[in-house]
Amino acid sequence: MPDPRRAASSTPSPARAAEPLVPVRVWDWPVRVFHWTLLLLVVAAVACVYAGGTWMDWHMRAGYAVLALLAFRIAWGFAGTRWARWASFVRGPTAVVGYARTLAVPPHAPSVGHNPLGGYMVVALVGVLLLQAGTGLFANDDIITEGPLAKLVSKGFSDRLTSLHVANQWVIYTLAALHVLAVAVHRLRFADDLVSPMFTGVKRLPARYAGAGIGGTPHVRALAIAAVCAAAVWALVTKV
Repeated sequence: MPDPRRAASSTPSPARAAEPLVPVRVWDWPVRVFHWTLLLLVVAAVACVYAGGTWMDWHMRAGYAVLALLAFRIAWGFAGTRWARWASFVRGPTAVVGYARTLAVPPHAPSVGHNPLGGYMVVALVGVLLLQAGTGLFANDDIITEGPLAKLVSKGFSDRLTSLHVANQWVIYTLAALHVLAVAVHRLRFADDLVSPMFTGVKRLPARYAGAGIGGTPHVRALAIAAVCAAAVWALVTKV
């Protein structure tokens, strides 16, 4: 059977454009839970900052949870199911340029998992959120709130990381806006629904991808990795 990633990144022929769509299970539950939980935690963290006062304690707790989630997603990118793995969607420049071309010049190429551009967005979001959570561990507000690791560095270094923490939020907002815009473009221009599959795990794809779905999810492995990541972050912020 042809590699669905190769087929998805190529331009389909006119004959294939009329292929019937079939349901294909693409996203396992750990990826879906990660996606929506991360969104809720980021929104909660931002809301707590604007609320101020004692809500900053919850801002920090949300940050710890984000850090654990990111650690899980990085690990799941190596140990997860087929389309959750980094190797399935972090593609080279040729694949990215080829896919970007189909956004402007039809026919648009379908993708089983993350498309090549979307793959880089995942990497970018994980990277900037990891930077945000990491700098938050050392940050301070010059009043009563400071990260659990701030005492391990000088006040000057903590201040510099605090400035980076504050500035990086705008990078997060920008990437989030681009992500939402890309989802909207795929929906409105190509009738490609990227949201529903993140709830159901199932995409409707051309029939030639019928065999590209994932099998069972390794539940024990997922839960074990999640427990290790949560325990590691808890130890980091409470035992240092």
